[in-house]
Amino acid sequence: MTKQSDREALVSGNTLADDGPPPGSGPDRWDVAILAALQQDARLSSAELAARIGLSTAPTWRRVKRLEREGYIAGYRAVIDRRRIGLDVLAFVRVDAERNNASDTRALEDAIRALPEVVACHYISGAGTFELQVLATDLAAYSRWAHEVLFRLPNVKDIHTSFSLGEVKADGALPLAHLDRAWPAARTGRR
Repeated sequence: MTKQSDREALVSGNTLADDGPPPGSGPDRWDVAILAALQQDARLSSAELAARIGLSTAPTWRRVKRLEREGYIAGYRAVIDRRRIGLDVLAFVRVDAERNNASDTRALEDAIRALPEVVACHYISGAGTFELQVLATDLAAYSRWAHEVLFRLPNVKDIHTSFSLGEVKADGALPLAHLDRAWPAARTGRR
């Protein structure tokens, strides 16, 4: 460890500040701080990120690379304002499948994944099989798409659509407080 990170480790009580937590123990408080900061602004430089979380640059960079490698950070992307590019309609579409066996469900999943208008799809409990979030330029475009594309997918029995009248919250950061609380127990072996 460098003298800087030695001091950080002594101050924090975390001798793992440079390398991160032991394998299999989950993210520690430094990792949680990195995840929280990158959710707010993924364009932070390593130096800016390090300053924000209170570690030096090199260990911060190594931790980010480890979080990427281990799959905690799945990627980086720009969040585009859908209305600015003319996608004014957000539809929530419950799709009822004709048959719910493995091969038919897989065929429908594959077909849904291939549709660029579908920005999210969840396999759901209760009524319906899938819940889709679909974007369209206007109601007429959604109606055409539903009739020409969605109803023609394999195994679609019925659809039920609700339209967003306004977004209260969208693209929110993932909650991380449960990770911060779990770290002391993981470090001591207690849960």
